[in-house]
Parts: sequence; C-alpha cells; structure tokens
Amino acid sequence: MKIFHLLIAIIFSINLSYALPSGFVYLHDIDPSIVQDMRYAGSHNFVGRPIKGYQTETCILTEPAAQALSKVQRELSHYSLSLKIYDCYRPTIAVADFMSWSRDLTHDEMKKEFYPRTNKEDVFHLGYVAQKSGHSRGSTVDLTIVPVPVPTQAKYKVGDSLVSCTAPYGTRFHDNSVDMGAGFDCLDELAAVSSAHINSRAHKNRMFLQAIMMKYGFQPYSKEWWHFTLDKEPFPNKYFNFIVK
Repeated sequence: MKIFHLLIAIIFSINLSYALPSGFVYLHDIDPSIVQDMRYAGSHNFVGRPIKGYQTETCILTEPAAQALSKVQRELSHYSLSLKIYDCYRPTIAVADFMSWSRDLTHDEMKKEFYPRTNKEDVFHLGYVAQKSGHSRGSTVDLTIVPVPVPTQAKYKVGDSLVSCTAPYGTRFHDNSVDMGAGFDCLDELAAVSSAHINSRAHKNRMFLQAIMMKYGFQPYSKEWWHFTLDKEPFPNKYFNFIVK
C-alpha cells in the first residue's frame, strides 16, 4: 500500500510539473490551424542559438489572448490566409538571456541578418528588446500572415549564409510570410510600422495586419510590425518565469 501511494505521489508531481499556470493554454489546443514557427526555441534568431527557458517549439498564451487569435484566424480564413506565430509567452529567464547577450560584444554571429545597421549594445535603449517584456505576462505575441495553402519555408541551418533582414523580399531569408517590408526580428528602423522606406505592397500588408489584430482587441507596437499585446490582458502587472515545454 505504501508503494502504491508513493507511485501516485510521483505521478501527481510529474503531472504538476508540466501543468501550465492557471489562465494559460497551449495555442494548438485552442486553434491548431494557426501556423507556429517558434524562433527562440531554435537557432534562427538574432542571438543564433536556443534561448534559455524554451525547451519546446510551442506557443503558450493566456486563454483570452489565444481565443482572440482564434477569432483573427477565423476571419483570415475567408481570404485564404493564416496567422503564423513567431513568439508568445516568454519566461523572464529568456529576457535575462537577451540582456546578457547584448553585453557580450564577442558574439555577433547573426548581425548580418538581424541587426546589420544596429549596434547590439543598443538594442534595449532603442526599444527593440525590453528589459521587462510584455511577452512574460502571457498576452503578447509576435506574428505575421501567410497564404493558404501555406508555402514551404526555407530551412535554416547553423552556418548558413546570412542575408540582411532589410533586403528586398525576394532576396532575404525565404520566410513564407507575405511581404512585410522587413524580416521578423529585424532590429532596424525599417521594421517600424509606419516606415516610409518600404514598398506599397508591404505597407498594405502591415496595415491589414494592424487592422485585423486591433479589431479583435490587440494593440500594435510602433517599432515592430509583428508585435501585438491584448488590450484586456489578464495579468497586466505580473511577469512569469515558467519554462516553455
């Protein structure tokens, strides 16, 4: 009997360790049709390696944020379009990892693609990365729009040749996003929503994304065309640090 109770306790503790905090969900459980390309769990990001706190390539959000995204997705489906997610909930340990990276000037392996015209030590005060990220509250998301059927995306391998995120659509990394005028996580002025230095198609795509996200309760961030936060976020003052797994 003691062994039985011990086994029950072990099973319970394992389940508990993988349980999300109350109010959080896996996006694929709410809407599996939304494409996920979780960049910080891999190496194709501005740091060039998996970020601390990301053990799995999956999107975790507060339930209201996930439900709102599902409504966006439902409307996009009428246009043969889909959301594609780059980042969702971000543990505070990941934010600290970004901060450590910005101070280590010996590593700039991804500069040519992600910040060709920006000094890495400036990414925080320029507003490209926050010392207290809204992502850690669980209702902020980085995303884009892709056509349906979803086109094949290039597969990045460590050591691949890099092309500036500011390069023309047909030249930069072959992301299957529609043209947004600059690649995701482009730490550059060209990523600003209102940039006057992008083509008309990219401008229209940005405005369409802004409009549909705002329609369903998200607010954009002026310096990053991909970044949105739910207006009525359930944890406006709480920053979480559970692992993405």
